[in-house]
Amino acid sequence: MKVSTMRRVDRWAGVPICLALTAWRRITSLFSRLPADPPRAILFVKLAEQGATVLAYPAIRRAVEMVGKDNVYFLVFQENRFILDAMELIPPENVFTIRTNGILGAMVSCLRTLKRIRMRKIDAALDFEFFARSSAILTYLTGAKRRVGLHAFSGAGPYRGDLMTHRLGFNPHMHISQTFQVQVEALNAPPEKLPALDIERPPEIQEVPQFRAGDDEIAEVRQRVRAEMGDKTGGRLVLFNANCSDLLPLRKWPEDNYVKLAHLLLDAFDDLHIAFTGAPEEAAGVGPLLERIGSDRCFSMAGKTTLRQLLILYGLADVLVTNDSGPAHFAALTPVHVVALFGPETPELFGMRNERGHAMWSRLPCSPCVNVYNNRLSTCRDNLCLKRITPEQVFEQVRSLIS
Repeated sequence: MKVSTMRRVDRWAGVPICLALTAWRRITSLFSRLPADPPRAILFVKLAEQGATVLAYPAIRRAVEMVGKDNVYFLVFQENRFILDAMELIPPENVFTIRTNGILGAMVSCLRTLKRIRMRKIDAALDFEFFARSSAILTYLTGAKRRVGLHAFSGAGPYRGDLMTHRLGFNPHMHISQTFQVQVEALNAPPEKLPALDIERPPEIQEVPQFRAGDDEIAEVRQRVRAEMGDKTGGRLVLFNANCSDLLPLRKWPEDNYVKLAHLLLDAFDDLHIAFTGAPEEAAGVGPLLERIGSDRCFSMAGKTTLRQLLILYGLADVLVTNDSGPAHFAALTPVHVVALFGPETPELFGMRNERGHAMWSRLPCSPCVNVYNNRLSTCRDNLCLKRITPEQVFEQVRSLIS
């Protein structure tokens, strides 16, 4: 299912459903109370965006400290669970998934998954989506007695009903990794005192667990890279992630810039190779870029690896140059240096804070123009914030990392 379709469903179906469930919740709350005991099991609801799941690592780790990893669960779209498996924080059987093969198929999968969740009698659920109605609805329908999520106080955000027992406001001056951690800590706070929360602000994300692969897996990916290189094996390897999903097409750095950057790198380093990465549906778009670059030291790995093999590929490379998208975050699970190009969003909220993360952002007065309050939609049709970042600037950053 396309992201644009999900957004339409979330808006037109989500609002009336949230309204109806809110009325039901207020009626039933007259006859029930929150449990006094601390939570025994915690469910995270983070359906989309693999990169944000990486930023949630400190929050997940904190939940594990509170209830033990066998009692921490996750609800995600099927295509997004791989990053949880790669981080190895919770047991694989504790990951609930929803398939997105069309609206009807997604609804059937959703109902089946909710039934499985309710059978576990999980008593705490945290909605890690930003003002999405669908995630608020799912969080409520899990049956968890404690529910933590963002709330549109005084209209500060899109309407998503009043389905949370622990309601928090969104702080746009705090890194997203801190926002996730605060939601975990709010589980033990008196709900009537929220959104005020008398705790120390948690630290920003610094490190994440490193992805582990078997020797056979690494050898297989290394062999695939060598096959693409032909006789010109060895030397430095730089990866380009030139595309991003239809979630935010404004995040795409111009293709002409990737071509120019490739020429600058290939001219500067005789032993350097460049590989384009991407999903299978992005492979067709890489071909014309390779033709324009016109070098046998530049090749495509788009659509030629599984997601697990893609992480291995990151571990074999020196630098990854990427738009602000999932790879900018889950590459942090590997030793590769990541040069992430930000524009419509800001690295001050979404950037990785480890020593291998290098964000580039032009800081135009109109940037960032997408945020959680506008459902990450923008009226902008000309991403000057990314065009302002020149190939020469990125070249200097990459050269400093591989020299």
